[in-house]
Amino acid sequence: MKHAGPAALDELEPLLAQLRTLPRLREKKRGTFYVGAKAFLHFHEDPAGPFADLKLSLDGDYERFRVRTAVEHARLVTLARRVLA
Repeated sequence: MKHAGPAALDELEPLLAQLRTLPRLREKKRGTFYVGAKAFLHFHEDPAGPFADLKLSLDGDYERFRVRTAVEHARLVTLARRVLA
């Protein structure tokens, strides 16, 4: 599964805009978010749709989540917010 390119990130822009409002989260390059010096969240594109790799703890491993629908977007933002709290 390859990292999301510009066209895939364009489709995810509403989700990216929500993520940019979260405290402590810094977008190092478009669609790649860090907390401090540690990578935290990035996106992939696949024929099955877009996916996000999110760390459910700052020192943990990535978990993969599909982010095709508004409900899936909301779930990802909620999970990220919980980790950052």
